[in-house]
Amino acid sequence: MKEDVFWRLIEECRPPDPDPEGDQLATALAARLAHGPVADVVGFAERLSWALYRLDRREYGEGLSGDAFLYTRAAVVAAGRDAYENVLRDPERFTRFANDLLWAEALLYVPDKAYEHLTGEEWDRSTRYSYESYSNAAGWADA
Repeated sequence: MKEDVFWRLIEECRPPDPDPEGDQLATALAARLAHGPVADVVGFAERLSWALYRLDRREYGEGLSGDAFLYTRAAVVAAGRDAYENVLRDPERFTRFANDLLWAEALLYVPDKAYEHLTGEEWDRSTRYSYESYSNAAGWADA
């Protein structure tokens, strides 16, 4: 899945009303991806993991628990491309998401739900980049 397609999908599925936990977004994304093909689900998973991996850096997550850091990074992605790119340019913008406890854990399970809907099987998935907190060794290396 191309990057522009990934972000357009996020934007098209974002609800018009506040969605602080990202549940409505995740439901809409899973429904959209569940129409297939499986390659789109895999592509979405790859783009999501890459976006989360890029935010897995000391300047964003120092002092946060692993889960809090992961779910907050997911909230940045759920906020859309502009918010995401603004956070990448200015790590101070991540603070708003962390301080307001904006989490979007549900976004992490979108590929799994869509895959299971399409195939009837659970997805034992792995992606090129791990989205787990602190997995980006370069992002946590001492300066």
